[in-house]
Parts: sequence; C-alpha cells; structure tokens
Amino acid sequence: MKYPTLLDRFLVYVKENTRSDEHSTTTPSTQNQVEFAQNILLPEMERIGLQNVHYLPNGFAVGTLPANDPSLTRKIGFIAHMDTADFNAEGVNPQIIENYDGNPIALGTSGYELNPKDFPQLANYHGQTLITTDGTTLLGSDDKSGIAEIMTAIEYLVQNPDIKHCEIRVGFGPDEEIGVGADKFDVEDFDVDFAYTMDGGPLGELQYETFSAAAAKIDFLGRNVHPGSAKDQMINAFQLAIDFHNALPEADRPEKTDGYEGFFHLMNMEGSVDTASTTYIIRDFEEEDFQARKQLMLDIADKMNEAFDTPRIIVNLHDQYYNMKKIIEKDMTPINIAKEVMENLGIKPLIEPVRGGTDGSKISFMGIPTPNIFAGGENMHGRFEFVSLQTMEKAVDVILGIVAYT
Repeated sequence: MKYPTLLDRFLVYVKENTRSDEHSTTTPSTQNQVEFAQNILLPEMERIGLQNVHYLPNGFAVGTLPANDPSLTRKIGFIAHMDTADFNAEGVNPQIIENYDGNPIALGTSGYELNPKDFPQLANYHGQTLITTDGTTLLGSDDKSGIAEIMTAIEYLVQNPDIKHCEIRVGFGPDEEIGVGADKFDVEDFDVDFAYTMDGGPLGELQYETFSAAAAKIDFLGRNVHPGSAKDQMINAFQLAIDFHNALPEADRPEKTDGYEGFFHLMNMEGSVDTASTTYIIRDFEEEDFQARKQLMLDIADKMNEAFDTPRIIVNLHDQYYNMKKIIEKDMTPINIAKEVMENLGIKPLIEPVRGGTDGSKISFMGIPTPNIFAGGENMHGRFEFVSLQTMEKAVDVILGIVAYT
C-alpha cells in the first residue's frame, strides 16, 4: 500500500543530525537526540493522535494508541532508535531515484557511486524508488526508516478507525548505535505483552537470534630502554600486543566469518613501547562458545605472563548484551504472528540470526520479548547507504497487520 506522508516524513527525519557519541557520559549521549525527540517527534506523536505522549529521563519518547476493539486484548509495542552511527551525519542531503533502472547511481558530485558490480543487491530494486546519500554523509535509514514506518502506521490507523486494532505503545529511543540505549529502558512504563524493533535491513527480515556480545580492553605494560642496548632488557608493549593478537584464532575475524560463526574483532590499538592497549569486541551465538571466547583471552594473557616476574598483560572484560533467543524461544507468539502476517502480504519471511545486536536484545532480558523486523535499509552506517520506499511501505503494512491480528 502507498502512504502519502511516509517519504516526506522520512526526509525530515534524516536531515536532522542525531549521531550518538560513545565517549559521552550523558543519556542521551548527544543533545541533538534530545532536541530531535522534543522538537520533532513528540509534537508529531501528539498531532497524529497518540495519547499519553511523554519524554522519559532515559531519553525515550513514548506514546499510546488505545485499542478500538475490546476483543483484541494484546498490548503490542513498536520501538525504533533515533541515533545514527559513527559516520558524518551533518548536512544529510538525500537523493530520490525514481524507477531505478539498474545502472550505477552517482552519489551527488562526491565522485562515489552505488554500482551494481560492488552492491549486487541493487538488482532487487529494479523499478523502485530509492533514497540514497549524496556521498558525503550516511543516510540515517538506520533507524529513521523504523521511526517513519511506525509513525506512518499510527497515523493511518487513526485516520482509518474501521481497522480494528489492539492497544499499541510506541517508543523512540537514543544511543542504540553505541550499545547503551536500552540500558535504562523502562519496562513498567512501556507495559506491553511483547514488542518489535523496526530496525532490520532488507524486505522480509524477521529476527530473534542475536550475538551475545562482550568488550575487551587489554593493557600491555612494557619496559622501554635504548634500542642499542635493548637485548634482554627491553619489553616492547607493542610487540606484546602483536603476540597476543597472533595467539587468537587467525580465521575468527569478522571478514572471515558469517552465519552462526563468532569472532574476535580488533577495534583499536594505541600506545608506545612503554605501554600499549588494544580493544576488541567478542561475538558468538551459543552461550558455551561465547564463554569460551572470553576464557581464551584470559588464558592467553596468563600464558604470556608466565614469562615475566610481574603481570604485563592485563585483560578487562565486560558483557554488553546476550542472544535474545534464550527469552523469545520460550514463547514464539510474536514470531509466529509476524511470520503469518508477512506471508499473508506475500512477503517471504527471512528468519536468520542477526550478526549484531538490537535494543530488543536487552529489552527481551528485561521482560518484554522484542524480536526485530525489517525497516529496509541497505549498506547502513556509511556513504553507500540506501533504502527502498516500497520496502518501507511494506514495513508499514506489516505493522498494520500485526496490530490487527486476531
């Protein structure tokens, strides 16, 4: 179905810089997100007919659409995040490509292009309307597509009261991209039986398995002496870091894994001969494998430290989120409903693991099962990001089907 306000709404959203900041100590992490919620989302939520619209200290903008059919007793939530990833988000200038013909798309005058040779998934969008970047910023489809889809669905329901639906709660939150947005999610305030994050990628994605995730910071304590007289005296902290990294399984890296394969991902390395540090993210799906990866890092450090009188490799680990499958598989109702709705709409459900996490990962463990549904974005988090208007329209169709499900 076509929704006249969907594209314009999306374009308004993406032009607002809401990039989050992993170094911030505030919630939300950037004032831009607060202003986006308070100046754009909250007034629009009230205008389209949501009730009990409010902004919480945790940075979530929340509202309710009461049920209009007493026989539909479920309470269902839809969640999307406001922030965008760690890429230029200032001056977003979207391009609209109507009736895409399959040829390369020049991204403004940046010299970059979306070329089917590099991005073969473009072949899936022949004849559709694509929204792209101009090559200088990201687009922000992750997750402003989700926000626009939820808003559009609510607006449509209010304008078409003959469509009977259950109670709906919507929530637009901060800081998902830096992994802390849902840490302070208010389950009691949201008060639904289950929810969905509209935060997936291409058409049909329906996901309830995510990585379990941890972060590691490893400090390497060296001893710097003049290299001319360094034999048996110098301890090069950088070399310790290299040796530690080389002790990890060589093939267990993001660029060499897919499907259910986990990995260690070296994110940063800095320092000097005297002291150095590295940061990693650790990912896996199965609990046993996840714990084994963390233990391997500790074991490597212990073995290396045996060569020294004092520990020189210090590993600090902390868990970030867990595979929400452990919660959702106890009651597959939200998955079964979404799957049936998609099939009724002629959409093939793609039930595959998320090689990442969503706010739903944390919210599920807080007590609200929250799987993930496609929002349409492709090549997210960079200049090659794009989204299909037709896929966004189908995401709205799915929301409408879920809330009217009997």
